[in-house]
Amino acid sequence: MINNFAAEYRRYRAIGEKAMVQVSDEALNQTLGPDNNSIAMIVRHISGNLISRFTDFLTSDGEKEWRDRDSEFGDLKYARLEIDQMWARAWAVLESQLTALKDEDLQKTVSIRGNPLTVHEAFCRSLAHTSSHVGQIVLLGKDIERRKLEGNQHSKGSVPRVQSESNDGEDSGVSGKE
Repeated sequence: MINNFAAEYRRYRAIGEKAMVQVSDEALNQTLGPDNNSIAMIVRHISGNLISRFTDFLTSDGEKEWRDRDSEFGDLKYARLEIDQMWARAWAVLESQLTALKDEDLQKTVSIRGNPLTVHEAFCRSLAHTSSHVGQIVLLGKDIERRKLEGNQHSKGSVPRVQSESNDGEDSGVSGKE
């Protein structure tokens, strides 16, 4: 079961990376309107969340005192290298925990914001949260580049509409057939 969680996280990491590599450096910090998030903001948020949740995962609350969630949405500009480093660091923290856990650990209890959850529940919650934000990155990247390049096709990181039957059966969404 842990291997299944690890595989899904890897899948969403790859989808996010595929989407980010397709946008210009400038577009990583672009928002589409007031009170909207940029790809950089979403990466900061995913990174803050994963690092907080999975640092000392089994022994401390998943919402660390040192995390400043609100600052993750601040209007700061980051270079691609900085964004890539934040992203990589967060995934490394998560992957180190996934590697250390065994299926028996799924019934252990952890807490997030003082709420007890089984490890299984915490992973389900985290995976849903992470995947929704990766979906935002894909959509933002596609929309920003579409607006900028009008007419150029942007790979969505998923099976293109009306082409499900021609998909090679690979479930990762990053088969390269787009």
